[in-house]
Amino acid sequence: MFRSLKHPGVMAITLAAAGILLITAGIRTVNGLFLSPINTSTGLGIVSLSLAMAIGQFVWGAVQPVAGALADRYGARPVLLGGVALMAVATAMVPFMTSALGISMTLGVLSAAGAGAASFSVLMGAVAQRMPAESRGSASGVINAGGSLGQFVLAPVAQKLIQAFGWMGAMWSLAALSLLALPLVQKVTSHSRAATVNTEPDLGLRQTVKDAFKTPSYGLLHAGFFTCGFHIAFLVTHLPGEVNLCGLPPSVASWSLAIIGLSNIVGSLVVGSAVSKYRSKHILALMYASRALLIVAYLLLPKTEWTFYVFAAGLGLTWLATVPPTAALVGKLFGIRYMGTLFGLTLLSHQVGGFMGAWLGGLAITELGDYAWMWYADIALAVGAALVNLPIREAPIVPPPAQPAAA
Repeated sequence: MFRSLKHPGVMAITLAAAGILLITAGIRTVNGLFLSPINTSTGLGIVSLSLAMAIGQFVWGAVQPVAGALADRYGARPVLLGGVALMAVATAMVPFMTSALGISMTLGVLSAAGAGAASFSVLMGAVAQRMPAESRGSASGVINAGGSLGQFVLAPVAQKLIQAFGWMGAMWSLAALSLLALPLVQKVTSHSRAATVNTEPDLGLRQTVKDAFKTPSYGLLHAGFFTCGFHIAFLVTHLPGEVNLCGLPPSVASWSLAIIGLSNIVGSLVVGSAVSKYRSKHILALMYASRALLIVAYLLLPKTEWTFYVFAAGLGLTWLATVPPTAALVGKLFGIRYMGTLFGLTLLSHQVGGFMGAWLGGLAITELGDYAWMWYADIALAVGAALVNLPIREAPIVPPPAQPAAA
């Protein structure tokens, strides 16, 4: 699985990028654990706080193409350093906010913008430009697994911090933790380059983006990734509320999120390796279809702790494992010269779905008293995402030539 990462320096750069994502993405995924404590403390209401977190989902995505374009033009280092610093400062400011607007600006805009600038689009682009083509699929899987490991580690840690120090102390602790990503930026943005030379024609950023949006396959990829964002944001924001509706303790939610992260480590590594062997569009269609089946199974089963844990393990296999094949498709369709920008635009579509998932979940629980219609919408969207990936025009995988037998 890791044979393609044995080029000099490739593994070190990949692990450093995974470490950055472990911190930035890990902190983002535990925001839902703060929903109830912040509401109890401030009385701002679930709908207002859900909207703030939904804004965060959108801003995180909206920043991705901007951060990717800046990294493509000026280099990844200043973008990553600025993103980590902004995330730390904004997260530390959240406890001082007493209004819905204040929470929305700090947690929803500034912290999410910082996390977005130090996330997938910049990291994937920076790493892809520093290694040969045969290493990129496995590298993206390892980087993605870093974010999942962050979720696995930080979900129970954040819950314990909330219980020990209150939500404010827990938020300050996470702000301090985010600064640990700063030393890793140097390794990711070193000037080392792959042995292979980039021979792709440079049409310029503006023309490349125009050509991308004229390509139907790029639009289909966006449509499928929208569903992924809807699904993930709904669950990370409202899974604690779903657990509470079932009469189970809050620890079930934090451990379920942790299990999702642990399971996604396996899924990311397997999918990252599979990208070089199978068409990415088929991998994506299979993953989206499996989500629909898992949700149907969840709705039919009794709501016990083990139901949530098994459900989380199944979902985790595909959770953010959609990122490696999606990034691979962007690279196959348009090359890697402006991958930070183009993959960032795809992530924006993902986070538009994330905004809808987080916000509509808050409306559903407030107006209807449960999340039933959100689950039904999630099933329908997952089926649709599986179908729209199939027409994407992706070239067949060409196996490497057989090596001649030794005399």
